[in-house]
Amino acid sequence: MTGPDFRHIELGDVASTNLECMERARAGDAGHLWITAERQTGGRARRGRNWVSEPGNLYSSLLLIDPAPWEALASLPLAVTLAVHDAIASVLPGEAAESLRIKWPNDMLIDGQKTSGILIEAEQLADGRRAVVIGCGVNVAHFPEASLYPATCLADQGSAVTPQDLFARLVVSMDRTLNDWDQGRGLAGIRDAWIERAQGIGKPVTVNLPDREIHGLFDGIDDEGRLMLAMPDGSRQMIASGDVFFS
Repeated sequence: MTGPDFRHIELGDVASTNLECMERARAGDAGHLWITAERQTGGRARRGRNWVSEPGNLYSSLLLIDPAPWEALASLPLAVTLAVHDAIASVLPGEAAESLRIKWPNDMLIDGQKTSGILIEAEQLADGRRAVVIGCGVNVAHFPEASLYPATCLADQGSAVTPQDLFARLVVSMDRTLNDWDQGRGLAGIRDAWIERAQGIGKPVTVNLPDREIHGLFDGIDDEGRLMLAMPDGSRQMIASGDVFFS
């Protein structure tokens, strides 16, 4: 990943920017392609949830082709989340910027309220290449009233940034962070920076899994980005996916 040699296609209404990227990958696109949209009619979040996608917010996806060996891709979300955090922090006034934290696995919270979500999808293409699509949605002008977590938007936090200006900053921070990640070789530094920006490390959390709820102390993340949960009996549990609630 060297040089800011990304292409950008700006669209109006789309089903989802992730889907647009993946369809272009299937058609042979070489990658390093950003797609943004004014509005998504079928925006998606983690676990198949809908993402409210009205005009005024940032809806963007980045298509990468074979960005790293397969075994290194587990740590890619850490780098992506760091890039999104730093882009948002750069447009917030001081107090709001200081309260901006990463909520595991890849949400952004301002004073405990969600303002951004990330959805990364991968697919093995028919020609043998591997497509990775990084979807980044940010509440710039508005946010959903009814959601799993309390939400906010950048405008309500004192930022006058436009989706276009925020996207320009995201392109720069993503390029820088992917270079630092260096196909997984720079993971140690990325992981340390992620932990510095994380919400709730060392504090009690509840993790909702599809079949149960577990409680413990948020004890950091491992090299694959899994949540390390310190259990009451002294054991440690690794969580690859789940919904985290702070006690």
